[in-house]
Parts: sequence; structure tokens; C-alpha cells
Amino acid sequence: MPRHPQILATGSYVPERIVSNAEIDALMGVSTSEWLLANVGIRERRWMAPGQVTSDLVAEASKRALERAGINAADLDLIIVSTDTPDYLSPSTSVVVQYKLGAHKAGCYDINSACAGWVMALDQGARYLLTEPFYKYVLVAGGYGMSRFINLQDKKTANLFADGAGAVVLGVGPQPGFLASNTLAVGSYHDALGIYGGGTARPSSPENLLTFGSPRVEFVRKFPSTFNTEYWPKLMQGALGKAGLSFDDIDHYYFTQLNRRTIEMMMDLLRQPISKTHWIMDKWGYTGSPCVVMALDDDLAQGSGPQPGQNILFCASGGGITMASSVWRWV
Repeated sequence: MPRHPQILATGSYVPERIVSNAEIDALMGVSTSEWLLANVGIRERRWMAPGQVTSDLVAEASKRALERAGINAADLDLIIVSTDTPDYLSPSTSVVVQYKLGAHKAGCYDINSACAGWVMALDQGARYLLTEPFYKYVLVAGGYGMSRFINLQDKKTANLFADGAGAVVLGVGPQPGFLASNTLAVGSYHDALGIYGGGTARPSSPENLLTFGSPRVEFVRKFPSTFNTEYWPKLMQGALGKAGLSFDDIDHYYFTQLNRRTIEMMMDLLRQPISKTHWIMDKWGYTGSPCVVMALDDDLAQGSGPQPGQNILFCASGGGITMASSVWRWV
């Protein structure tokens, strides 16, 4: 019998604390609410409670996906966690998630491709199922705890970032689920946006902490305003070409959820109806790498998500710049 990787179930989680644009304005000491809503589409976001960490968010999203898949954590063969806000530099956040879920037989590792990471991890999960005949279930999860790294004095970033997690359970079946993927990168922007403290380039030594402060997300220099319109179509086309599909063949598009206007512009550029996509940044803010699967999960919860036999496409990009696209058939 053929072993085709399939998405069996989804799950997402956001913390309880709602942070409105008005609260952000008060914390920053400047009003950006009207501009943010008009130009980005964010009206509120969620931040972790003081005692929460990234692995807590991932574990909650994963529990929901596991329950919907009808399996136990003990059934998992592999856990892949995408995050660039890990619990620790080492060990991996995935091993903490393994412990919190009770997935005692699962191997695990982290992947950090910034905000493209979850789509990268999804691709790897599918390929494990294609090449490991004894694997039955793979958990692919992403977590974002960027509220811990916000600089409230940085008006370019402080009002964007939020916390959240998303996950899928992958399994195998007789009908194709995973169809194709494509990745791109433009490494010349590795020093444009990121968390540059805490690693070997800028260790958290007393001297560096005095000079630079604790690790914080930094927007160092601008990206070209045409970057998405230049790269996203070729990124997606690379995956679609491998799958033998066109843009018209895709029923649901899930993009990086940083900017609603960018998504609207992209759908217009692709000549696709806006009804084929879904966004969550308005209520959850920007949640990094898991945002695309959180959008899928919310789309399903609203009753407007994919139906069996429909094609879905993920398109994500993040710091570095890293990019990934993946095409699936919903089963």
C-alpha cells in the first residue's frame, strides 16, 4: 500500500492576555494604533503570562492537534519544533515539549529558519514519513514567544510581535497529501532583522549587556519594499511546478501573517480571489513561524477551511531572509 504523508489534524494556542493597540501605545509612549490598523491590520495581540515559556505554548497547541487526530502523545515517532524564541539556547525546545507531552518514544529536534521555519519543518516531517517505513506519526509544531524580546523603545517592531503556537499531526495514507515544496534564501539580509544578542557573535557577557542590553529583536536596516512581490511568486511557482499545478489550482493560500495589506496585494498580483486566503494578525498579532498553521487552524475552526480533495499552499518568509513554500492536498 502506498505511504503518502498527510495532514491528519491541526491545533493552535494563544495565551490568555489580550494586549490592545491602545495598551501598546501607552507602553511605547506614542500612538501608532490608527496607522497599524490601516496599514498592517493588527488591532490586538496575545502575550505570554510571566510564568509561561515557548514550550508551554507549543505543548498546548500540540495537545489539541493530537486530540483531533485521535492519537496519544505516546504514539508519536518524531517531534519537530520550529522556533527562534526557544526556552534555552540549549537543550532544544522540542525535548522539553516531548517531556511535557509524555511522548516518551519520539525523537525530537528544533529547526530555526526564523519565520519560514514551520514550513521548513513541515517539509522535513513529510520527508521522514516518505523514507522511514516504520514511522507512523510526526508532530510538526511551531512556537513564538517574541514578547520576551521586544524593545518597547523601538517603534518599528514593538507593536507587531505576539506570542502563539500551532501544530499539525502528520500520518500516512493511500491518497497523496504532500505534493511538493520549494525553498529560497537571500543571506545578504542576515544582519537586517533578528535577535543578535546571546549567541557567539555577541555573548551575554557583562560587557555586552552593559553596552547592548539584554537580547532583543532588532530591526537594523530596511528590506526592499518590493521583496515579497519579487520573491513570493517565484517561491510558490517553484513548488507548484513540481506538483504540476497552477495558481488557479490552489483552493486555500496561507501566507506569513505579518501584514494584511501584503496578503491582499499578493492575491491581487496572482489574480486570485481574496476568499482563497485567511488572516489572523488582526486578533493575534504577528506570531512568527507558526502563524501559517495557526491561520489554517483558525480557518478550519471558522468553517471556511479546506475540504477533502482541495489543494492548499503555505508561503512563508522570515529573517535571513529565509523562504519556504509547501503544497498539500487535503484528505
